[in-house]
Amino acid sequence: MSLSLMQIVNLVLFMALLLAASMYALAASGHFPVEHRSKKLKTAPGRLILFGTIALSLVCVALGIYFVQASVPWYAAVIGGGAVVLAAPLLLQLFSDRFVDGRSSLLAFSGAAACLSFLMAFAH
Repeated sequence: MSLSLMQIVNLVLFMALLLAASMYALAASGHFPVEHRSKKLKTAPGRLILFGTIALSLVCVALGIYFVQASVPWYAAVIGGGAVVLAAPLLLQLFSDRFVDGRSSLLAFSGAAACLSFLMAFAH
């Protein structure tokens, strides 16, 4: 069974969204438990960034699943999504430790997820 061009676009956007969310989850997991958090993320604004971006990423993934299930066959979404989730730890190693351990990665990866879910909504 072949996919139409619009289905391929939606699948690629979904894969990119899951990649951003997976890399976000890996970067955010380094800040738990609280003893492992940097001093900047222990402050009120830091906690807001950490927990706000967690909520944003979860909403983006939920929206991505909603949009992809309406247009892409489930087997394509499972294969494509699984591939990028498995690739995320390898790709995260390409970034510097300073970036991954700081606020920048949280903001960048959750922002990328938000942009990609917006594009999926627009393409829907």
